[in-house]
Amino acid sequence: MTQQASSRRAAYVITTATFSVAGLYFAAPFLIPIVLAALLAMLLTGTSNRLERGGMSRGLASFILVLALVCGLALLFIVLSWQVNRLADDFGEMKEKFIDHVSAIREWVSDTLGIGIDEQEKMLNEQKNSATGQADDLLFNFINTLATVAVNTVLVVVYTFLLLLYRSHLKKVALRIVPDEKKQNTDRIIHKSVAVSGNYLTGLFSMIAVLWVMYSIGFGIVGLEGAILFAILCGILEIVPFFGNFVGNLIAIFAVLAQGGDGRMVLGIVAVYLLVQFLQTYVLEPLVVGQQVNINPLFTIMGLVAGELLWGIAGMALAIPVIGIIKIICDNVPELHAYGVLIGPERAKKNRTSFFHIVKRKFRQK
Repeated sequence: MTQQASSRRAAYVITTATFSVAGLYFAAPFLIPIVLAALLAMLLTGTSNRLERGGMSRGLASFILVLALVCGLALLFIVLSWQVNRLADDFGEMKEKFIDHVSAIREWVSDTLGIGIDEQEKMLNEQKNSATGQADDLLFNFINTLATVAVNTVLVVVYTFLLLLYRSHLKKVALRIVPDEKKQNTDRIIHKSVAVSGNYLTGLFSMIAVLWVMYSIGFGIVGLEGAILFAILCGILEIVPFFGNFVGNLIAIFAVLAQGGDGRMVLGIVAVYLLVQFLQTYVLEPLVVGQQVNINPLFTIMGLVAGELLWGIAGMALAIPVIGIIKIICDNVPELHAYGVLIGPERAKKNRTSFFHIVKRKFRQK
């Protein structure tokens, strides 16, 4: 009888997991804006509470915070547009330099692999002819993608405002769902999830802002045109751990080559990348981000891969804070405690007495 019950439980877990994954995949267009808005609402909850304690109504506080968020995004878009326009003025010259690099590569292919220039030209023409028929589809997909991004942006803003406005009501509903003996634990999980997610996002955005400054200075010293544009790109890609910064610097290297830069400029970009990574790992992350989301590297990478498979780039950006919330739930539910230990680091850091944590505590005391 025990074996039969275990088999039923295993079948139930497998079935539930399968339907959950399928639901997450097929409901991605609906869920992604809601999850992103929920994380932003957690980020703004602390500030909203402070404004409300100062006598401001919740509706006005929520509106001001969401308006500030929109203004920040608009300012970022204006800076990016300004940088793109500056690069567009030199696009003709960059195109000529890029063509020179392509010609050098084609000559190298001819000398090394024995594929003549005429044969390469023939292969390129064949690819061009096959791609011509797909141009209309690509243009349609591009326009469709822009429209989807615009609609989702509006939805995220609206959802964020409503989640901030009705957060107490949503919490009451969540507490009514659980049994009375679990209400206190559920309330603790909600508070901790909001606090940890908000602190993590605050630290992450602060670190991105510092990365923008460091990359702008570094790329400017190297001589990369549009240094601010590529610095902002590298900082934004930091939302995806491990891979984001690397991809951003690869784009910067391609930009250097397109601008006619030599090997010294490429080495300069690599040197900036390595220096920023060193400062980020040993200074920024301990001081600014800290250990708010305490996940081991194995599940961090697994979460990024699973997020990309389910929700694409948005899934990679949302994976870490979502896994952090899952870990908080597992740590506070006795039946799931083992899974929280599995997701977490091998050795928890109980005492933080490093120089950076001491400095951070001093600033908090002030």
